[in-house]
Amino acid sequence: MARAFIFPGQGSQAVGMGKALADTHPSARAVFDEVDAALGQKLSTVMWSGPAEALTLTENAQPALMAVSIAVMRVLEAEHGLKLAESVTFVAGHSLGEYSALAAAGTFSIGDAARLLRLRGQAMQKAVPVGVGAMAALLGVSIDVARKIAQEAAQGDVCDVANDNDPGQVVLSGHKVAIDRVGEVGKAHGLRRAMPLPVSAPFHCRLMQPAADAMAEALANVAMRAPCVPVVSNVLALPISDPAEIRKRLVEQVTGTVRWRECMLAMAAAGVTEFYEIGCGKVLSGLAGRIDKSFKCTPVGTPDDIKAIAAALKV
Repeated sequence: MARAFIFPGQGSQAVGMGKALADTHPSARAVFDEVDAALGQKLSTVMWSGPAEALTLTENAQPALMAVSIAVMRVLEAEHGLKLAESVTFVAGHSLGEYSALAAAGTFSIGDAARLLRLRGQAMQKAVPVGVGAMAALLGVSIDVARKIAQEAAQGDVCDVANDNDPGQVVLSGHKVAIDRVGEVGKAHGLRRAMPLPVSAPFHCRLMQPAADAMAEALANVAMRAPCVPVVSNVLALPISDPAEIRKRLVEQVTGTVRWRECMLAMAAAGVTEFYEIGCGKVLSGLAGRIDKSFKCTPVGTPDDIKAIAAALKV
């Protein structure tokens, strides 16, 4: 029975995230200590005590979500004997979650993953002045229709497909003036609703090129190993293992579309029948059921979840 571990992206964070893990499992606490040391900041205090506004900042949310995902992995490995390469066929992560997936598979050290995500968050925030960009989720249209809406709404501005999340949810990103046109343009294409997203920058669009340049420089200077299991790339929706290609695709991911629906379908086509969402929340589990009702996805983010999955995986 083929399995995949999938790792959540921004939006899954919540004050208190990871505290029960740290209080219950020394191996999890060690991960949070390692991330704090790598960043020179008590990020764990922000995670466990807030305020929510500080945790939601992109530069904090990204390493924080990675830390919780890797803490779950460490508990499974250290206390339940999980060997990732023997237990799953693929790993994948949604946007920043791709870094979590790579750290879990041994491509990055935890410290390097934390520093890369801190830089990624800062660079994405700086790429576009506040108020210039925006994002909106289109509800009830396919990816092909969403592309047409984006093209018509652009009118000389940037309006790109940022996320293909599930068959009825596609996210557009770009100049705010273009995103503001999406609702009206979409009416002719059967758009049910264009829901503005509470984000501080227009992620995964061409406006993020300065951030992509910053990540290209940072990734060139980080030690990387081949992952112990293939990672399904956001931008390719295909499994990759070569460190040089991983670097390239992580840079492309900053401005490119997160092809999550296709990533999930690709893993299923390769024989995966069980997905486990490793880390905070249940966002990816919800998307899985909407991508294909037959997909079984289990969230694993609490000590109780870990016990249950360890039993299920017989580790």
